[in-house]
Amino acid sequence: MTTTNQGNPDYRDSGLVFPPGFTFGSATASYQVEGAFDEDGRSPSIWDTFSKTPGKVWNGDTGDVACDHYHRLDSDLDLMKDLGLGAYRFSIAWPRIQPTASGEVNQAGIDFYARLVDGLLERGIRPVATLYHWDLPQYLEDAGGWAARATTDAFERYAKIMGAALGDRVHTWTTLNEPWCSAYLGYGQGGHAPGRSEPASALAAVHHLNLAHGRAVQALRATSSGDPEYSITLNFHVLRGVGDAAPEAMRRIDALANRAFTHPLLKGEYPADLLEDTASVTDWSFVHEGDLAAINQPIDVLGVNYYSTATVRLWDGVSPKQMNDGHKGTAGGTAWPGSDLAVEFVEQAGPYTAMGWNIAPEGLEELLVSLSAEFPDQPLMITENGAAFDDVVAADGSVPDPKRLDYLRRHFTAAHRAIERGVDLRGYFVWSLLDNFEWGYGYAKRFGIVRVDFDTLERTVKDSGLWYADLARTGVLPE
Repeated sequence: MTTTNQGNPDYRDSGLVFPPGFTFGSATASYQVEGAFDEDGRSPSIWDTFSKTPGKVWNGDTGDVACDHYHRLDSDLDLMKDLGLGAYRFSIAWPRIQPTASGEVNQAGIDFYARLVDGLLERGIRPVATLYHWDLPQYLEDAGGWAARATTDAFERYAKIMGAALGDRVHTWTTLNEPWCSAYLGYGQGGHAPGRSEPASALAAVHHLNLAHGRAVQALRATSSGDPEYSITLNFHVLRGVGDAAPEAMRRIDALANRAFTHPLLKGEYPADLLEDTASVTDWSFVHEGDLAAINQPIDVLGVNYYSTATVRLWDGVSPKQMNDGHKGTAGGTAWPGSDLAVEFVEQAGPYTAMGWNIAPEGLEELLVSLSAEFPDQPLMITENGAAFDDVVAADGSVPDPKRLDYLRRHFTAAHRAIERGVDLRGYFVWSLLDNFEWGYGYAKRFGIVRVDFDTLERTVKDSGLWYADLARTGVLPE
């Protein structure tokens, strides 16, 4: 979403009351927490393969054990209840459901998620199930992955299986988590699984992920016997620009990162400037007749993931090849596919989280207001927001994390300000419930409101978790 900096108001207000029915939840993802990577019929995902490839993940960490959530399900569910969560957003590991290319259903996988959903309902917690949070079965990647249209066929079949199995109990179905990451980091930049650096494949993956969403919504509607809601979760780029060509730099990244998803999903079209910008990379012939209508399915809520802003500038005369080859002065830059101009992501002013991301709660308010203005009839849900910091266990065993607590307080205040400005915001899921496997960073970065000792797997609620429990129970932002 292209925005400009509107200042940095004080986000330390307190005593703010959220609307009745506002959802306070937390979220995880299957590969990041479950472990049990080879148990009960589960086959490898692309993240199993990627994390076990030397040099891909910090310290050689993998998700083989992660938080051992698979074996600690009941106690983790009790922990969620103790925290007063109104909803829990989890993802389903596709390789647990269909472990082989034959497509045969693995009943043990279905049974695990049925226990999870039933356990949530028994504790008064609404299940929010994400079909895909990046752990594509490896056999599908071997056949071309998201760059291949056949993966959308497989995803539709998978959605039908899950709709029939859990569609009578799941409160909200989310088709995809952050397809931007799946497409561009997985197939373009190569920093995420499957680790490919192929610009044309990345753009094909964008379309096939969009199409997979639309076909999955149709499949879930046809097979879910209850009355669930339907959604998708996108991570948005809230952009700042520097330099004389800042508007052009922002436009290009907005097209690639934001409108490449929102326009087909919510308007049934790809932006003309996106197609023009990428014409030398692909002719978009992978878009078939009827695809855009299939993608443009009504959804009940649009999931919004937000962590920080991004500042960009245009490097005139620096080609994408020079950028990718490490042209002097472009460290950290990203080349725009198919252009003779390169867009650089420049360092932003602090303060920062342990990820090196700037802390900018005003960006969340701007994003929510901007989305509401562009799509006024579309309810919104913050499906991820949180921060990694280097927590230290105190002598008494508690985990004081004042920086995370302050981060959350300021972002919840920003969300409340957006509601006051008329945004139809239905809820907020803190990332993450547990410290977990943080993708390429392994176990080096901790986002959880619950600490996990990765040696003993013991859980300890952090101060931010205690604070959030109070907010979840009362609906009033505490001091």
